Order: sequence, then structure tokens, then C-alpha cells
Amino acid sequence: MTGNPTLSETTFHEVRPTIVGESQTMTVQGAVNKTALLLLFTVIAAGYTWNLAATSGPAAAKGWMIGGAIAGFVIALVTTFKKSWSPVTAPLYAIVEGLFLGAISFFFEKQFPGLVVQAVMFTFGTLAALLFAYTTGIIRASAGLRRGIVAATLGIALVYLVSIVLGFFGIQIPGIFGNGLIGIGFSVVVVIVAAMNLVLDFDLIENGAQSGAPKYMEWYAGFALLVTLIWLYLEILRLLSKLRSR
Repeated sequence: MTGNPTLSETTFHEVRPTIVGESQTMTVQGAVNKTALLLLFTVIAAGYTWNLAATSGPAAAKGWMIGGAIAGFVIALVTTFKKSWSPVTAPLYAIVEGLFLGAISFFFEKQFPGLVVQAVMFTFGTLAALLFAYTTGIIRASAGLRRGIVAATLGIALVYLVSIVLGFFGIQIPGIFGNGLIGIGFSVVVVIVAAMNLVLDFDLIENGAQSGAPKYMEWYAGFALLVTLIWLYLEILRLLSKLRSR
């Protein structure tokens, strides 16, 4: 099982019976191409809300940010349960999440100039480093590693869920969301866990290609990687903002 909720060890086995021929099966290169295209859609959409906030004021982009976040969550759920729709829903997810990311990134940048460039560099630097480590065999997605990352990811999700519920009652979990040592330490752990999810994603995508998953699973694989990359970027952004605010 992977910590990324959009991927699991059974993801590709569930769709394998629909295969017709080799020309219609998933490839690693195809998944890479789809991921690159989804990233392009995300960047273009992010550029729109960033420019809107810069020219018309942050308030003008706030609606796009909230709408993008809600739409992204809904589309992600639909895509997870209807994988065959991913050639359509994955690009839609990339666009609405881009609208969200552009606005929220502008808000961070306005408060801490230069922060967004640093976060983007760290995100893609981490992606490149882990991809190199995975392809060269330095890191293996062993059963023990999977279990550890899954447990850590679920733990983080539980903390965020509890904090959201408590927030409705005006209660905050002390320390972890602040810029103190505890808050910074928590963010470092979350960034590491988010990054390690990429390794599991690489492994499952490779297994999907080897098992002959349907061609549309390239879009689904790209979507799954995009989910992890967005999570990683946001957590790096949060960590850097904590460090800059000290």
C-alpha cells in the first residue's frame, strides 16, 4: 500500500482485466509524459490567479483559491473511484488545483518575498533526487518502508483532521502549527513523509507498466504523482514560511 491515497498495491490489478492489446497498455514513459502535461496545466492556471491577485488585489483571487481547493478535492475523489475517467478528470484537477496554488502562493510571496521560488526549487529538487535514488537502486520500496510511510501519512492526516475539527470550536493544537521548534520540527517530518510518498508512487507506476495496465492509467498515474507533488510543495511552503517568520 502507498501513503498516497490515490494509489495502492491493488490499483493496477483492479483494472488489468480490461486490457485488449499491448498498444493500449500503460508505459512508464507515457506516465511521465502525462505528468509533465498535467504540471503544465497546473502552472498555467496558477499563473492566472497569481496575475489576478497581483493586478486586482488578493481579494480578487480569494474566490478562485477557495473554489479551486473545493473543486480539486471533489475531482480527486471522483478520479480515485472512477479511474477510467482520468483522461478527463486529471486535467480538470490540474487546472483547479493550479487556480488554488497560484492564489495561495501569491499570499505567501506577499508576506515573504522570494519564498515561492525557493519552495518550487526544493520541490522539484526533491523530486529529481528521489527519482535518481529510485532508478539507481539507492532507495527500494520495500514492504517495511511502505508500512512505515503509510503509518506516518495516516498519522499526519489524523492530526490535520483533528485540528480542523477543533478549529470549529476555536481550539488549536499547541505548537505544531507555530514557528517554534516544535512547529518547525513537525513541518520537517511532514515534508520528509510527503517526499517519501514519491518513492512509493514511482514503484507502483513501474509495477503498473510491467503488469500491462490500460492506457488510461497513464493519466491516473500522472494525477497521483501530481497529488503528491502538490502536497509536498505546500508543506515545503509552510516550512519555509515558519523559518522566515522567526
